[in-house]
Amino acid sequence: MRIDHFLPFLAKPKKGQATRRRSLLYRKIATLLPSGLLSVPHPRKVGLLRRWLRKLGPSWQSSPLRRIIQGLCFVLFLFLFFYICWPYRAHPAQTHSGWTPLEVDVETGRILLAGEGGGSDEIPIGSQWHAVDTGQAKNAYLGRFDVASTSTGQVVLFPADEMPPPQLELLSFSFGPWKLSPHSPEHWPSHYADTFQAENRIPVEVFLVLDPLVSLSTALASRSWIWSLTAAGTILVLCVFVPRGFCGYLCPLGTLIDFFDWAIGRRVKRFRVSPTGWWVHLKYYLLLGILVAAGFGVLLSGFAAAIPVLTRGLLFTLAPLQDGFARGWHQVPAINGGQILSILLFVGVLALGFLKPRFWCKYICPSGAVFSIGNLFRASERKVEESCIHCNKCVEICPFDAIKPDFTTRTADCTLCQTCGGVCPTHAIKFVDRWDITRLKAINVPPTGETIMGRRGFLASALGGGVSIAAGAAAAWQFKASHPLLADHQLPVRPPGSVPEPAFLEQCIRCGECFKVCPNNVLQSEGFKQGWEGLWTPEVVADWAGCEPSCNACGQVCPTGAIRALPLEEKRHARMGLAILDAETCLPLAGKEDCQLCVDECTAAGYDAIEFIRVHTQIGDDGQALEGSGFLAPQVRAEACVGCGLCQTRCFAVNAKDKGLLWNSAIVVATGPDREDRISTGSYKALADQRLEHSRINRNTSTSPAESYLPDFLDR
Repeated sequence: MRIDHFLPFLAKPKKGQATRRRSLLYRKIATLLPSGLLSVPHPRKVGLLRRWLRKLGPSWQSSPLRRIIQGLCFVLFLFLFFYICWPYRAHPAQTHSGWTPLEVDVETGRILLAGEGGGSDEIPIGSQWHAVDTGQAKNAYLGRFDVASTSTGQVVLFPADEMPPPQLELLSFSFGPWKLSPHSPEHWPSHYADTFQAENRIPVEVFLVLDPLVSLSTALASRSWIWSLTAAGTILVLCVFVPRGFCGYLCPLGTLIDFFDWAIGRRVKRFRVSPTGWWVHLKYYLLLGILVAAGFGVLLSGFAAAIPVLTRGLLFTLAPLQDGFARGWHQVPAINGGQILSILLFVGVLALGFLKPRFWCKYICPSGAVFSIGNLFRASERKVEESCIHCNKCVEICPFDAIKPDFTTRTADCTLCQTCGGVCPTHAIKFVDRWDITRLKAINVPPTGETIMGRRGFLASALGGGVSIAAGAAAAWQFKASHPLLADHQLPVRPPGSVPEPAFLEQCIRCGECFKVCPNNVLQSEGFKQGWEGLWTPEVVADWAGCEPSCNACGQVCPTGAIRALPLEEKRHARMGLAILDAETCLPLAGKEDCQLCVDECTAAGYDAIEFIRVHTQIGDDGQALEGSGFLAPQVRAEACVGCGLCQTRCFAVNAKDKGLLWNSAIVVATGPDREDRISTGSYKALADQRLEHSRINRNTSTSPAESYLPDFLDR
């Protein structure tokens, strides 16, 4: 079994030596490309393709297929992160307002509408539209209509369905203005969810779920099955045939490190270290410490796993630039200390290239350590034949320090990138099954100085393992101890569909994908509010923006299930918290002035969870309330509120930030028992239906306020 796909060194065969047979991949490519692009070994003639590759660099010339795959994966990662996770291409269905009925023929159903600003060009003939009479108090729904014809500023409609007499009567007495919409009034907006579902053909979290440390540590910390374990297992099985193939071919962080080393790292050599040192096996000790901490229920892999480090680094460095240039700098939230720490960690990973090219991948990366351990079960490996002339070219070009001084292979580190095969002048390197032992060179020639682990090596490894175990346990204890004792209502408002808080902290990998896909930056990175344990986890910042009822993307991109992937209908019923009114600062409740911002916002979102009550009424001599006295004040219907925060956003933006009437929003979303739904399984809609039914019974049997119900069904 030969799996050579490198571009062999162009060498003239020696006299009496048979010409090496080209690999199957090379022969297939040769049938597709013009002969002028290819090289000819005898007589030695360098082709145009090889010349182009030489200009790109020695690794491109040696193993172009690997470099192409690497580049495509990096481009795919950037496309998924910066384009598919960009929610602002979604737009709600266009509606047309201001249409006046000029003619309404009840017998034939013909309706002639005229628009003040035109707009008939955007209403195609044959399409169907729903009509609402906005001139009536409750926006009366008129029905569904077919567009028969259009002209400049006018549209002719006919009913699409048979109309009952009451609806015909309503239609005949309608004077407008009408609003035309492609959806019925009962239809909730779903443009964010629809757009994301249509574009997310390749899951944006694909690289996260392929990082096995993400799934393994999360499953261990939460002591539960994580769905991404299947993907992690698949990539580990594939790496049986291409050992550490993820590191050599797929990992976008490795590609970015390569680019940094080429652009910057190679120009600064004063910090270079030797190829041997205490750091050589650091990735294994780091992996052990992470798994030990996970065993204590603390997830440290978000600090060191390859893909979370990359996604979070790009989220806090380049994503704000994308937001600022595309939408305006006022749309970029302020940076906090936790974000600065993440940026320093990301920059530090790249800066390790000053010590040695790809230092992180070679010696530090715990995700790579998982694949290195998987190499024990490899089915293929790099072999060196006896024709090796000890030129050392393979050692110099190897990006993973996987070649010993005797030019044989450190199998735990080899990624089968095959770069070394392309620089070997004698074609002594081959990539075959691990049991192929034909014509191999002698081992330890020249002497490597490496020996089988002796007593000193065993003691050093045992000491390192003991330190890793102790460090992992100490880190877990420190993370738990640094957790502040917050009151229930002070705990962060989590995204809709989040599992219970203890499980959430054990399953959230801190990758930041949910931040990137969230419209208007509703979800932001938590700082040190919950100590180290809550660092970089998502929280709803309702003063900044409210959760869009038409979006369910955060759960769709979560790679570990910390946020459940909910259908939009379920997501709309998932309570994140409960809106609480401050009677001392709410303008109408405090008797200062009328205000209905929160009511309007909640009604527009479709929740109808805030209703009016009259307060501060004056009583006349007859004991009756004086007409026109008092204020209409909001009251939260707790059974209908989902804690989306839209009301808080509106109150803060207008009354606090714009008008300066308040220091903070007078309505705030709070968490705590009976205020949020945090379930790992089950239906949020079923819980909402139970709340509504319970409230209906309470309203019929008592005069208690809407918030006095007892949600015993949540005690589970």
